[in-house]
Amino acid sequence: MSCSSVRVLSNLCTQQITKIPSKILLAKSCQISLNYTNPIGSKRSWFSTRFCANKQNPILGIRSMATQSKQSVYDFSVKDAKGQEVDLSQFRGKVLLIVNVASQCGFTNSNYPELTTLYQRYKDQGLEILAFPSNQFNGQEPGSNEEIQEFVCTRFKAEYPVFGKVDVNGKTADPLYTFLRSSKGGLLGDSIKWNFTKFLVNREGKVVDRYAPTTTPLSIEKDIKKQLGVA
Repeated sequence: MSCSSVRVLSNLCTQQITKIPSKILLAKSCQISLNYTNPIGSKRSWFSTRFCANKQNPILGIRSMATQSKQSVYDFSVKDAKGQEVDLSQFRGKVLLIVNVASQCGFTNSNYPELTTLYQRYKDQGLEILAFPSNQFNGQEPGSNEEIQEFVCTRFKAEYPVFGKVDVNGKTADPLYTFLRSSKGGLLGDSIKWNFTKFLVNREGKVVDRYAPTTTPLSIEKDIKKQLGVA
């Protein structure tokens, strides 16, 4: 899609990374544009709530078992910004850096440029970056998929794929993220703690490392080079 200028909110995320509860009863999806301002902690009347199946729903159990049966990232499919299915097996043989991103976080302006730098340096050696917008952390990714694409394209010139918005925690989490979390837990459990948590995946589709939101992309360059086999 074509790029045009986008006004972006200036409120930053809280610098203290807090643990997100492991059980989230309601998944929130925001229908407003990035130009909307709303103080953190105030009532968000613009949120619509999406029905979340209860614990007894057998479909959830089937979904969990299906996720557990998958052996690598290549076994999953995800949706792009237009809602089309993307089979991750197309990235077979690549080294992947998978990141949950947000447009209005305090880490946004540092992470996106460094992700772009890494991609430009190593895409020809086999690196692919997969970005997944998520609105689960203080509502810092409230825009539509189209608005997110326009923001990333215009401001940060991202050339790597930015997929459709997903949940990364709780019962509504995308199966890919359930797999990633179970493969590599964090310091305080396997839940994603904040925007810009990073997973490094080797050429066999296995998760080899996980990095906190405070870990900058360029600081893990040596780990990426090791997986790529680049001196």
